[in-house]
Amino acid sequence: MSLLADYTALKPSAPRPDVSRVLQAIIDAPPFGLEESARKQLVQTLLDDLVKLKKGKESGRLSSPDAAQALSALKSLGRNRTGAKVLASAENLIFLLSLSEQYKDNTDVSCEALRCVANTMLLIEEARATAIGETVRAGDAAVQLLEKSSSPDLIFLASRILFLSTASSANAAGKLIISFVEDKPASRNLSVVEIIALRLDSLLVSLLAGTKMARDAMTDLLKFTYNLLAHYPKLADSGKLITLSRGDDKTLELWSDRLDPLLPALLRAFNTLPPPPHSPIAPPLMHVIHGLIAIPITSSLRPIWFPPEQHRSASGSRRTSPTQTPRNLHDSPKESRPGALDRALNILAASRRSLSSRPSSPIPSISLPPPLTYDTVQRAIDLFDVALVHYFPGTGDPDDASVRSRARDEADATIDELLAPITLLCEKLASADPGARAKIKEWLVPANLDRSKPLEGRPDALGRLLRVLQSVYHSRLKVVVGELLFTMCNSDSMQLIQAVGYGNVAGFLFNKGIVTGPPDVSADVSGGGLRINPITGAVQEPYEEPEMTEEEREEEAERLFVLFDRLERSGAIPPSQNLVRRAIAEGHFG
Repeated sequence: MSLLADYTALKPSAPRPDVSRVLQAIIDAPPFGLEESARKQLVQTLLDDLVKLKKGKESGRLSSPDAAQALSALKSLGRNRTGAKVLASAENLIFLLSLSEQYKDNTDVSCEALRCVANTMLLIEEARATAIGETVRAGDAAVQLLEKSSSPDLIFLASRILFLSTASSANAAGKLIISFVEDKPASRNLSVVEIIALRLDSLLVSLLAGTKMARDAMTDLLKFTYNLLAHYPKLADSGKLITLSRGDDKTLELWSDRLDPLLPALLRAFNTLPPPPHSPIAPPLMHVIHGLIAIPITSSLRPIWFPPEQHRSASGSRRTSPTQTPRNLHDSPKESRPGALDRALNILAASRRSLSSRPSSPIPSISLPPPLTYDTVQRAIDLFDVALVHYFPGTGDPDDASVRSRARDEADATIDELLAPITLLCEKLASADPGARAKIKEWLVPANLDRSKPLEGRPDALGRLLRVLQSVYHSRLKVVVGELLFTMCNSDSMQLIQAVGYGNVAGFLFNKGIVTGPPDVSADVSGGGLRINPITGAVQEPYEEPEMTEEEREEEAERLFVLFDRLERSGAIPPSQNLVRRAIAEGHFG
């Protein structure tokens, strides 16, 4: 008999083992093992029986102990679009949400009901608009759940629903994002932004303690967080926003200080998350980096990005100990602290009080230091360095097929997707702070850099980045690596050329619209009296002019003339940098 016939054949008085056997058969059935009409009917029949169960009626086939398994069967049927379309109606979504609330003390039942909602929203995009509409209000229900529960399973499902709610292309999604950030109903103690910060901290503690599902819950919460960071500044009333300019004033950013409280929690996660098991940069760390990239370094947030204590101690040690509490956190009078820093520390304190006041949702007793005790710049450098070694081992070619296959096999992603964000974060830090800029330059191009061999062949971070600049396959990473090196050198093309050689960055500078050539003579950037070749950035080897006949000299001169003429015509060099033209003008060629 078919699964539908087996289930409908059950009588209200059927023994529980028989009911369990049929429900388990539905759960174990392959996704496409039922005809569409039978799947639709079975989904609706299960829903009808769950409605009867919720109302306390005894005429259905299900009893209370069957609720979790029945919802699991419903979830399995809903993994197929045919079944999901039945669940996608407003009536059925409302019922599933109400069932989750009714069984809030039974985590298994509550979670299964929420999984049905989340899977439906994932498979049926129209269900997202229905779910966030005024009739269902799934977003509000998920926020309430996010505030009240510290269970990673429930946080994961609430975050998944919120992420899908704000990922919809419907206008209602934009309105929902605005309401999440700006409104705080009387039914909630905290704003959505404060709730997210609270939950990121609690999940970080759970993840460090090895709690199951904590990593997945944090990943989906960060996806929802990024939607708020990326879209709210574009949607909010311009009167509530700050307009920021960056660098050459050509790039404008919009920001709202309503989102400021998210930064301390993101920085704690960035500096504290343990390395992912298979890849140096993987979820949730990858999503933390995306969130940090979206937060500008405003004047009020600068003390959190770059704590004053770190700047004072930078010359004394390479990094700040994560367990050391800066003196100014306790010793400085409150009036002297920046307003945003005050708010961030107050939110952290409120979060911890809120967590400690919920005996029904205990979390492990692991304390998290505030952001002031971290060196975010050094952490970014360390992560970037480890990732470069992992994906570009030795002195190999970045375009080798093994590099791309490794990224695909380990993270189901491209090298651009894995490494461009951490590169962009380093560039962001360098562009905003002279101390960060100096630290990154000292990492890549230290004063005592060995220039006896070609820089692009080095087996270190500098060599890997210079090889990436010549790559064909990693187009996004190639651009942000060039920007990082350019920013590291104070956005000065001549400083960049002196640091790494014109030949290594000529293509980047040309694509950036900076038309320049190498210095006319070699320079001493080593501090040791060594002459550095301006083309290679390496030590200038003594040049011995080869013995050539007069005819060979004329042929060589002709080749040089043609080469420089092509460069000048293509716009790669201005006429003033055409060495052959200059030599003719000075009478070196008769």
